[in-house]
Amino acid sequence: MDRKHKATGHEYNPETLALGLGYDATLSQGSVKIPIFLTSTFQFASADEGRRYFELAYGLRERTDGETDGLIYSRLNNPNLQIFEERIAAWDRTEKGASFASGMAAISTIMLALLRPGDHVISTAPVYGGTHFLMENILPPLGIGTDQVAGGVSGPDNLRAAAAAAGPGKVAMIYLETPANPSNELTDIAAVAALADELGQQTGRRPLVVVDNTFLGPVFQRPAEWGADLVIYSATKFIGGHSDLIAGVITGSAALIDQINVYRTILGTMAQPFTGWLLLRSLETVSVRMRRQAKSARKLAELLDQHPKVLQVWYPGLLKEGDPQYPIYQRQCTGPGSLIAFEVEGGQEAAYRVLDRFEVFRLAVSLGGTESLVEHPMTMTHADVEPALLERYGVRPGLIRMSIGLEHLSDLKRDVLSALETLD
Repeated sequence: MDRKHKATGHEYNPETLALGLGYDATLSQGSVKIPIFLTSTFQFASADEGRRYFELAYGLRERTDGETDGLIYSRLNNPNLQIFEERIAAWDRTEKGASFASGMAAISTIMLALLRPGDHVISTAPVYGGTHFLMENILPPLGIGTDQVAGGVSGPDNLRAAAAAAGPGKVAMIYLETPANPSNELTDIAAVAALADELGQQTGRRPLVVVDNTFLGPVFQRPAEWGADLVIYSATKFIGGHSDLIAGVITGSAALIDQINVYRTILGTMAQPFTGWLLLRSLETVSVRMRRQAKSARKLAELLDQHPKVLQVWYPGLLKEGDPQYPIYQRQCTGPGSLIAFEVEGGQEAAYRVLDRFEVFRLAVSLGGTESLVEHPMTMTHADVEPALLERYGVRPGLIRMSIGLEHLSDLKRDVLSALETLD
């Protein structure tokens, strides 16, 4: 199957492509499902074919029209990974994808491939704790400057000020997490892409716009349509969706992905073939799962919003006209996702009492799986970020992050109300 119907030229929907794109059953004994290619190396038809494959793999020559990567060695490419990468790129409506051993492997490889000493990265905040650590502790000793500024409605203006402070032509990358982890704050991707264009016109160097789309993608948000150059996922989360794998993936233009893949090959940060097979399994149901999870999350967010012991709820589905974030959500997103952040009265001690009372929700980090999870960002996923900085971005001691799974909604409601009873 290609991206378009051969007879009519109609472009298939992603849900259809996730079941057929890039796979020819006649090449695998007619198997309807993609086999697991657990092999380290692949046989060449000729010595000249091997030479041509390696030239592409190491970027030694330009790709000819219609030429695709040949299979060499599973650190470079593998059928399970290649088919998954083609399908997730179709979801994002980008040219190409690349899979990695984890979300942080994807982010780190992008940074090492595309940044050089003297370059500057400006980022919205808050971001995932691992990303924060990379920017604060790993990149600066390599000579790469970083600045994190508040995202949300003021994000583009804050990024503009950070770019001016960095100096003309210094900013090589603008990094966004939207919705932000764990605050669910939205940043206007199109406005940030316009800022990148503006900087390019002023300095002759347009920064790359990189968006972590883990919370809403690939179903409810497509950053490439709003000007993002690269889209990142922790595929461990909704794309994998069953809490049984660790993986990352990026999508974007073929030129950028090819450049990044050279570093992926040498750093050895790509995913394993069996992980690729699991991701293919999960991608078939990602739309069904995410839509069901979002439906339950909206009801639970409304329940929390009305509870007297809950100070505030952050959930895109609760945004209404008049809220500064509402226009961003209406334009940029097609659904609210299933991540809820809420703050309870009493700070950390009260939050811990609530967390320890849940029976259906599991007290664990991560998100986007079939099971519902709760955690305490300030002392768990974002523990490496200074508390004062977290509080500046709205991540306070009483904040709980909740990921909604596929359990029955009535059981989840009862569990939430029972846990909140500890605050009475």
